[in-house]
Amino acid sequence: MNDVYLLAQNFLALFIESAPWLLLGLLVAAIMHELVPVSLLQRHMGSNSVGAVTKAAVIGAPLPLCSCGVIPAAVGLRRSGASKPATVSFLVSTPETGVDSISVSYALLGPLYAIVRPVAAISSAIYAGLMVKFFGGPDDTATVTPADKAASSGCCSSEKNTPSAASESSNAQAQCCDTDAPATSCGSNHPTIKQSKTSDKLRSMWQFSTGQLLSDITVWLLFGLALAAAIQTWVPTDFLTRWGDGLVAMLLMAVIGVPMYICATASTPLAVGFLAAGLSPGAVLVFLLAGPATNVSTMGMMLKELGRRSLALYLFSVLTASIGLGYLLNWAVAAFAWQDLIVTAGAMHEHGQGTQMLYALCAIVLGLLMLKTIWQMVSEKLRTSPSESSCCH
Repeated sequence: MNDVYLLAQNFLALFIESAPWLLLGLLVAAIMHELVPVSLLQRHMGSNSVGAVTKAAVIGAPLPLCSCGVIPAAVGLRRSGASKPATVSFLVSTPETGVDSISVSYALLGPLYAIVRPVAAISSAIYAGLMVKFFGGPDDTATVTPADKAASSGCCSSEKNTPSAASESSNAQAQCCDTDAPATSCGSNHPTIKQSKTSDKLRSMWQFSTGQLLSDITVWLLFGLALAAAIQTWVPTDFLTRWGDGLVAMLLMAVIGVPMYICATASTPLAVGFLAAGLSPGAVLVFLLAGPATNVSTMGMMLKELGRRSLALYLFSVLTASIGLGYLLNWAVAAFAWQDLIVTAGAMHEHGQGTQMLYALCAIVLGLLMLKTIWQMVSEKLRTSPSESSCCH
């Protein structure tokens, strides 16, 4: 009975600690999702150059897409003219990190991982893209049709056309998208339309952050918190120290992470448990990189869209980059005494009374949103046959 109480206590402590940072990450992710147009990604990822590979990695890193959600985005970019190397770079960096996972990493793992994760994700993505560039064979990049170019140009290209906006302002939108219309037709002469678009954007941000994004991470996040709490409660702290610094531990983390479907945010509580069980920071980094970047769905899509050779190079690059960066992190922690920058399960942040109340309030809000999301997911499952459900639900 005492163990069950301690398990619940550890779970609640982890949940409260991560709640405000997760809410902050959801907010920033919603803003980026609404304001970053797909046309921007297409424009910078079309060539086969090193610059395009680098841009794809940097652009993909903060985007709030999990390893399943990135699939349609990557397919769309590929079919809109993105090169193979840039597509692979985008596929690696996007699920490995994000604005939400960075904030949760800071809360649960400390400032070192909050910095290392995005840097490692971008580095491994560039490495994977370059491997495909130099060893992936000819790139039969999809050509962009004139209709696609027309659709992505003009003053309405970056707006998301919602049914409500269309019904409220169809005439004004026709003027806005008419190339012969005066420039002022899209400007401040239509305050009602601008207000409608602003409210539509705010509504879209709310629906994305508390709907699609939260549903993608809720189950795995709760599972990760529960597993981390269980490891804290029952696993001796020296359980994995016999493998904690070596290649075997990193290979073990890669084997665990590669077939899993888990997003960057939800993998963070699992990393807390692995650190508590005695794994080295570098071995934990291998899991944080390899887990979100790879899963069966992503590999199937790559085989179909990019070919067998690109898939093999993708897997090789993710594994070798994560292990290499893991060794580099272990060396840096030992050489520069960065242990204090890593938060372990037994050294959670101490907060004042006012801050504790804020954290508790954020935990209540997040808990209610998650309950709402779980109820919607269960209701949808009851209404939808298993063959019609998507990979992320």
